[in-house]
Amino acid sequence: MTAGVALMHSRSAGRQQRLVLDPVIVAATFCLLLAGLVMVASASVNVAERQAGDPFYFFERQLLSALLGCGIGGVLLLVPVSLWQRFAPMLLIGSFVLLLLVLIPGLGHEVNGSRRWMRLGIMNFQPSELVRWLLLTYISIYAVRHQAALKSSAQGFFKPLAVLLAAALLLLFEPDFGAAVVLCATGTAVLFVAGARLRDFLVVCAVGASGMAVLAMSSGYRLARLTAFLNPWADPFNSGFQLTQSLIAIGRGEWIGVGLGSSIQKLFYLPEAHTDFVFAVMAEEFGLLGVVIVVVGFLTLVLRSLRLARVAADAGMPLHACLAAAFGVWLGLQAFINIGVNMGLLPTKGLTLPLMSYGRSSMLVTLAWIGMLLRVHHEVAASGKSAIGAEGRSA
Repeated sequence: MTAGVALMHSRSAGRQQRLVLDPVIVAATFCLLLAGLVMVASASVNVAERQAGDPFYFFERQLLSALLGCGIGGVLLLVPVSLWQRFAPMLLIGSFVLLLLVLIPGLGHEVNGSRRWMRLGIMNFQPSELVRWLLLTYISIYAVRHQAALKSSAQGFFKPLAVLLAAALLLLFEPDFGAAVVLCATGTAVLFVAGARLRDFLVVCAVGASGMAVLAMSSGYRLARLTAFLNPWADPFNSGFQLTQSLIAIGRGEWIGVGLGSSIQKLFYLPEAHTDFVFAVMAEEFGLLGVVIVVVGFLTLVLRSLRLARVAADAGMPLHACLAAAFGVWLGLQAFINIGVNMGLLPTKGLTLPLMSYGRSSMLVTLAWIGMLLRVHHEVAASGKSAIGAEGRSA
């Protein structure tokens, strides 16, 4: 009898140790990833042939980054969330070291007037991509550790905001206005989810919006980009060139597109066709049908992450809730900005479309972050405090 009970306990423990994955997150990630690889290959074939003599130059590098990112994500899937808590100070220090290093001449690499990259062997790495993930993880840990102060005083809210503002200031020196906006907006949302008072949150939102407006208007370069998107046809061969070409591409796609590989705008008309404007090429080749599928894919990932945050909060796991919310808000905000820029709804920001745009730094960090998200799902499911374990899949 005792041996039977022990055997049953052993089997139960074995089941609990197995990884419980969220099939919806996994499926949506790989669908967007595959769509992105196809579109990078299609959008970059001509520019790759001209610049490197190899039509699949960018595709091969993007594929290698995707495979490496999946490997990193797989490793992070095995890292307990508690381990991130232990190294929280290192996340903060490492983030600011990276932001400072990229500004040092000789270490930071300048492209198109912005010093955002560092040379790492065979690739240029963009530290701001990694910094956003590390800082938002740190903010999540800080918010949970100081939850009482966050809920009871303005000071508890403004201390982590000071960290975000310091990082945003360094990003503006690169300059990377879009990354600064996304970091501050996502970090503020995480603090609100962690329990910040509504009045403090609204005050910060109002001050932040005013501050961003002042920053935008304080630079002639930024102001020109802000005003150009309002009427790109007023100067279609200069300040409005990118947007007019993007709108032409989207308009040509109509309902079902012109077909894979048949885009005309990618033939040296649309700048950055395989990076910032890969969505426009996708819309031209696959039409409204392709646009809807991609938007649904991003919505699925965002809503699934936010649902996981709610379930984790209900299960009494606030750090897991903050980490899931951070990913969901960041992904939704960055995808919204990129798609909005492509459609002329927002001024050009230079932000990639996660999992789809060419960008090895973005690909590596996004897939690593998804690995952490899947770990959050596993621990919430394995805690026995929620019902999501039945929806997962053992691996």
